Amino acid sequence: MRIEVVTLFPELLRGALGFGVVGRALERGLAQVAFEDPRAHTSDAHRTVDDRPYGGGPGMVLKPEPLLAALRAAQARLPPGSPRIYLSAQGRVLDQAAVQRLAGLPGFVLLAGRYEGIDERVVALGVDEELSIGDYVLSGGELPALVVIDAVVRLLPGVLGCEHSSLEESFAQGLLDWPHYTRPEVFEGLSVPQVLRSGNHAEVQRWRFRQALERTWLRRPDWIVKHGLAPEASRLLDEIVAARAAGAGAVEGKCHEQDRSGNREAPDGPADTGVPPR
Repeated sequence: MRIEVVTLFPELLRGALGFGVVGRALERGLAQVAFEDPRAHTSDAHRTVDDRPYGGGPGMVLKPEPLLAALRAAQARLPPGSPRIYLSAQGRVLDQAAVQRLAGLPGFVLLAGRYEGIDERVVALGVDEELSIGDYVLSGGELPALVVIDAVVRLLPGVLGCEHSSLEESFAQGLLDWPHYTRPEVFEGLSVPQVLRSGNHAEVQRWRFRQALERTWLRRPDWIVKHGLAPEASRLLDEIVAARAAGAGAVEGKCHEQDRSGNREAPDGPADTGVPPR
């Protein structure tokens, strides 16, 4: 896969991409990331890329000529079927489904805006879709570009050491991740759940699934509403809800941050979840 990023600050991204899973993937040639600076497409001595907005108001707007030229230069280096994506607050919010779709493409361009935004004619003439990483304001599109690159590259074949890792992560199955533990067995009075030390792989898998299901119900019930549950998962969630309603507290085998004093959910489940009564 080849990813092109149109940005005024390529060094900001270049430095961050040299680490971790993405850095190793780039070293091994499993993905390529290149940059196109709109300043390279200016014609004045000051390399001007922004100007005052028509209609007045604060801030500056990125000019259409250098930005569109940079987009087209980046697009020309990509294979057919590579979309041009503007990282924008107006875009669809990035989720795992969108990440998986992008990971299946031959490549794509990411346009990182700055200042008050970009000239709307660039969107009309040079953008295929818009993506947002959340409902908040950032100084520019470089950090969202890093988020997209990291999320996508780690899904590419051969990037992760274990091919099943990406299938078992939060959101991959429509559920949050289960709690993880490593040595020591007891740390500051908290023990690793016995089931994880039992050697019974079937019980471990059931425990993990139950933990993931309960954690999703407590923390992100909107995902259950959005994706639904298979019959077996639905029955298990009924058990979890009944246990908590009966005042059972933490589900058997559970030992993680929710059990700490002052960080416990209400015994009858999360308030205002939007999940209909079961």
